[in-house]
Amino acid sequence: MNNILIHPGYFPSISHFVAIAQSDLVTFEMDDNFQKQTNRNRMYIYSPNGIQLLNIPIKHSKVAHQKTKDVKLETAFDWQKQHFKSLEAAYRTSPFFEYFEDDIAPIFQKKHTFLMDLNLETMSVVSKCLGLEFDYNETAEYFHEVTDKIDWRGLINGKKDTSVFEPYTQVFGEKHGYLNNLSILDLLFNEGRYALDYLKKQRL
Repeated sequence: MNNILIHPGYFPSISHFVAIAQSDLVTFEMDDNFQKQTNRNRMYIYSPNGIQLLNIPIKHSKVAHQKTKDVKLETAFDWQKQHFKSLEAAYRTSPFFEYFEDDIAPIFQKKHTFLMDLNLETMSVVSKCLGLEFDYNETAEYFHEVTDKIDWRGLINGKKDTSVFEPYTQVFGEKHGYLNNLSILDLLFNEGRYALDYLKKQRL
């Protein structure tokens, strides 16, 4: 049994879904402390100008070590509209954007209170689009080290994620070259129904 422990992310990187696609059982880490500048609240897409960071603003807490599941989204300005506009600019001409648009767009119209609820929904919707069904559990407490699962929690920290994957055709590839391990949306919009086969063939 290939059981993995992984963080729910905001339309997380391709490496996240490589790990999930090749696992038998997924456990989501629900009890970690929130860390800034990780893919807990950001994703990277391929814009007309190259790589682009989409960051979700969060409400700052006075608690020194706030759990990720307690982090609330900042609703003072319409980041959802901005993010969806950026996705449209990046992927409107991709082969599968229009095919999946009706699945993805409602996430950017819904008002979530907590980051974790948003992340779980993005992963659920993407999994359905990919045709990737998986069972998952949630942790009940935090353990620094785990022995009964493969620990892929490090993948949430994009700067430390050194995964390198086979190139696939990207919308602006001829202009800027291949960009590795972007948000899963990049693979989905460019590869569509072939994305799941791609995920199963990659190596972490």
